[in-house]
Amino acid sequence: MIFKNMVQYLFKKFTILEYGLVCALTSNNFVVKLNHRKLLDGMLDICGVPPEKFRTICSSIDKLDKQTFEQIKREMVEEKGLTIETAEKIGTFVKERGPPLELLSKLKQEGSEFLGNNASVAALTDLEILFTALEKSKCINKVVFDLSLARGLDYYTGVIFEAVFKGATQVGSIAAGGRYDNLIGMFGTKQVPAVGTSLGIERVFNIMEQLQKDQNQAIRATETQVLVSIFGNDLSQAAELVSELWNAKLKAEYMVNKRPTKHFDRAEESRIPWMILVGEREQNEGIVRLRDTTTREEILVPRSRIVEELQRRLTPSS
Repeated sequence: MIFKNMVQYLFKKFTILEYGLVCALTSNNFVVKLNHRKLLDGMLDICGVPPEKFRTICSSIDKLDKQTFEQIKREMVEEKGLTIETAEKIGTFVKERGPPLELLSKLKQEGSEFLGNNASVAALTDLEILFTALEKSKCINKVVFDLSLARGLDYYTGVIFEAVFKGATQVGSIAAGGRYDNLIGMFGTKQVPAVGTSLGIERVFNIMEQLQKDQNQAIRATETQVLVSIFGNDLSQAAELVSELWNAKLKAEYMVNKRPTKHFDRAEESRIPWMILVGEREQNEGIVRLRDTTTREEILVPRSRIVEELQRRLTPSS
């Protein structure tokens, strides 16, 4: 029973999360920032950062979305031992961000310091392939090439990315990740190139809640459209009625309990929009009560016509 409840809880939570991601990503208020770990390494090499300090300097750069460059500069100089000149040169590079193909073209111009660095050249080649594919897929307008994106974790080996929500709810990144060619090989017998991402679940929930408030809608914890409420112990009647709804492609569940308040509480807590109420009177007269849980209005419907009535009410008007 404990395992069953846990599975049901997780399924409900991930259903909500899936809905939240759809809300966040279909709102168009997001941008995906892209960079390349080898381009970062090349940039640091060009600036004169010793290779053994690449990762720790990247962890400083990664804070630029939360701190000013002057704060980061102070950290790199006073805590990590860079010269002021090196830190300031890093500052000129990490300010570069913009449309992917436009910034890529700038970095590949004749005389660019990036063209004299092997790591940077390899990264620019990778990014050109990626940006061209993004352009052909008609989604490059949601992407920003950002040289300040660093991702502090040291196992990334290629492209790194971060999705940021740009709406009224300022939560920062909602997803981030990148390519790591060597990580899996550390735990196995062969190298397996891979790309991974992590999701900020709590941040997605915050976005989802705000979007629903903006639309004056409540968040529903279930996809159930109809609760079949049997005021008694007649499980067979509940099963028969709910199976008819399922066959009609309606999302329904049932509850058998003598206490009406239990049914109403269940529907309201889960924000199920419709209830079919069946007590002794309804059963004897061949009718059901159809209840709108939002307005709490009820109508009597012949038992034989309840599926048709619900389909009419649940089908969006054209």
